[in-house]
Amino acid sequence: MNPREITEHFEAEILCSYACLSKDTKGRRREQEKCSLRTEFQRDRDRIIHSNSFRRLKHKAQVFLYPTGDHYRTRLTHTLEVAQIARTISRALRLNEDLTEAISLGHDLGHTPFGHEGERVLDMLNPNGFKHYKQSIRVVDYIDKLNLTYEVRDGILKHTNQTAETREGCVVRAADVIAYINHDIDDSIRAGVIKETDLPEEATNILGHSKSERITTLVNSIVKNGAESIKMDDEVKYAHDKLHKYMFDSVYTNPKCKSEEKKVKDLVGKLYEYYIKDVDRLPEDYRELSYEFDRETAVCDYIAGMTDSFAIRTFEELFIPKGWNAL
Repeated sequence: MNPREITEHFEAEILCSYACLSKDTKGRRREQEKCSLRTEFQRDRDRIIHSNSFRRLKHKAQVFLYPTGDHYRTRLTHTLEVAQIARTISRALRLNEDLTEAISLGHDLGHTPFGHEGERVLDMLNPNGFKHYKQSIRVVDYIDKLNLTYEVRDGILKHTNQTAETREGCVVRAADVIAYINHDIDDSIRAGVIKETDLPEEATNILGHSKSERITTLVNSIVKNGAESIKMDDEVKYAHDKLHKYMFDSVYTNPKCKSEEKKVKDLVGKLYEYYIKDVDRLPEDYRELSYEFDRETAVCDYIAGMTDSFAIRTFEELFIPKGWNAL
């Protein structure tokens, strides 16, 4: 047996009955010869990591727009934290870690610059609508053309508000929630928006009084309930929901945190208007997408792929007057 076949054999021997085995994948949109070293899900993970869209996540905002400090989360560090939490849960439940990791690393590839505000602006402007989880599928299918397996694509598409077909996909959805609520608290404390002591006691008394304690409690609760359900205990879920409501009221809708979002609406709106008037202004690859689909989709493809800094530079080049250099 080659290394891939040995790994597939071990998966069948070790993983639980709810796990998705690599050898049982429903396959890719375009058939390809299998790798002799890596399983199909390991191969997907590697393709995502080596993609342009994955690298650009390091310069896309998580909660705080275009933060100047070195320690604030970006969309990339969020993705890595989701992958770490999801792998921990999958390992404890004897699910397929490779599938879990691939879904985790790919789940936010379609996210816009400037966090969810950028997503809201494109959703408002595009008559077809815009959702980052659907855009992530466009990224892997048409932009980076990664040709991923059905199970990884399903987990990416359904990580926000649907139930994935695999338990591994369900784990990623849970890990995403665990990661962002806790690292957003951490970043908000760092930014001076809230203090640890401001968090509701009815939540922290159950979950814990530090980021590490809260993540441990949430992960343990899911693991305790087993691979059949992928859910938290009622008490832990209640505490988590209380914590989420506090963050929504105190951070996610906080005027101090959201003070720059009107500028995002103006910036993204102007870029959309500029390119929608003439798709020949788009780079060649995106012009071709406009012919294959429609101009609104292609313009959203291009803008959604921008980093925060690139979007700002592009706006400045297009709309901000430059100083005159006399000859």
